[in-house]
Amino acid sequence: MPDDAAVARDAAEEASAFSHPAVEPDTTAAYGAHPDQVVDFYAPRGDTARPAPLVVVLHGGAWRAPYDRWHVTPFADFLARRGFAVANVEYRRGSSIPAQGGTGPVAGRWPETFDDVAAAFDALPALVCTALPSADPRRTVVTGHSAGGHLALWAAARHLLPADAPWRTGRPAPLRGVVALAPIADLTVAEALAVCGGASAQLLGGEAKFKERLPYADPAALLPTGIATTVVQGRADITVPHAVAEAYAAAAAKAGEVVGLTLLEDVGHFPLIDPAADACAVVAEEIAQLAF
Repeated sequence: MPDDAAVARDAAEEASAFSHPAVEPDTTAAYGAHPDQVVDFYAPRGDTARPAPLVVVLHGGAWRAPYDRWHVTPFADFLARRGFAVANVEYRRGSSIPAQGGTGPVAGRWPETFDDVAAAFDALPALVCTALPSADPRRTVVTGHSAGGHLALWAAARHLLPADAPWRTGRPAPLRGVVALAPIADLTVAEALAVCGGASAQLLGGEAKFKERLPYADPAALLPTGIATTVVQGRADITVPHAVAEAYAAAAAKAGEVVGLTLLEDVGHFPLIDPAADACAVVAEEIAQLAF
């Protein structure tokens, strides 16, 4: 169990990350009929003489309904101010029905959460062409935080899904890379550590379905992707401990793929998406190294 000082620091970091006012997008486009099937676009600020790399953002929040894309809009704006074109993807999350034996909302929907991420990525090329002409989709980097980090890794690995998976693609996504931020990247390890109160099992429809659905949902089982991947993680993270990221990197190495793992000292879970934190600048630099 984390000590009182770690809990206090985590709370302070979360408060800082959530203290910034939401930033309205330049435009929004739908990729489906559901209200959550939308993408917000942020045009690059400053010099727009040439097309800017596109960063696709997937927010976190344990795949649970109370956490939507708005909490990560200051991060999206931060990236836009660093010269990136940004697509902030919303997706359906867990319902507000209390989980069995608990009091909070269920994490994720099976299969709707995955349906939406797949549909959003399939629709993005056409949406970007219309909604964000300042973007260069040939230089696309996907980033995601926490549960969004899981979805970012999953989206880049759809070509490795089982043959009967409805989301499987015939070839790797045309990405420059993935920068996953404190991702729930190994669902088995995350579940063993009770990350976010058993959210990984809830995402897959409960403990009875967990092992059966792992091959369709677990980034650690979908390797090697052949896509440049970096994980950025705080060593002091008590929400998604760095053991989860290390397990994913180890699985990648076993599969013959090198995954970059940047561990930041004295950094917890939330500074990675907090524009006021030094860690957020590190994230932008990691994205730039893949995008430019």
